[in-house]
Amino acid sequence: MTTFNHIWLPAPENLILSSDDVHIWKIELQQPELQIQSFRETLSSDEISRAERFYFPEHRQRFIVGRGSLRTILGHYLGIKPSQVEFDYQQRGKPLLAAKFADSGLCFNLSHSQDLGLCGVSYQRLIGVDLEYIRLISDLEHLAERFFLPREYEVIKLLPPEKKQQVFFRYWTCKEAYLKATGDGLVQLEQIEIGLTPTKPAQLLVAGNWELRELIPADNFAAAVVVANHGGNFQFWQL
Repeated sequence: MTTFNHIWLPAPENLILSSDDVHIWKIELQQPELQIQSFRETLSSDEISRAERFYFPEHRQRFIVGRGSLRTILGHYLGIKPSQVEFDYQQRGKPLLAAKFADSGLCFNLSHSQDLGLCGVSYQRLIGVDLEYIRLISDLEHLAERFFLPREYEVIKLLPPEKKQQVFFRYWTCKEAYLKATGDGLVQLEQIEIGLTPTKPAQLLVAGNWELRELIPADNFAAAVVVANHGGNFQFWQL
């Protein structure tokens, strides 16, 4: 349970994912127009419809690059073209591979914030990823009091102003990564206890066999990965 920086390597051509592996992919969402168009051509009609509903062009582009990148990543493991990847959706909207790919055992989760994305992939192990750009929030203490447990709120409340933002987003990403792994959604955010201090790695204080890793994928970002079962071999790839 460690907070650490990583070396993000280009993925090998023969990508192998064993039952002990957890692969984390770093995705740059700001891409040239030609690359955006290339990703768009891999999307399904419903994904294109979703993209077109975004009002701001940059939000539309981030969605297209994020989904196109996800299809590219999953296509690597499945040995198929990105356009051939098919999704089903859980009740709360979390995507998963369609039933026809059930035998692959692939579990995945995607998160993006600003111009950066993270995708986690594991084999038959539930996984959740959350990424947040650390930004100024005017009512931060109010949000912490509303969504965090009392002892978590007290940690933030007692911090000097320059530390509050970072610790708030560390709490938030750890909680949301767990809820994305379980598929429960943000309605239970205040029920998930995270133990952390400004100087120590976070711990996930919930029942069950879960592993939490905090990540620093870039300056001014907080991120966390939660995966079922301990002892994962984490590898970090740059798309």
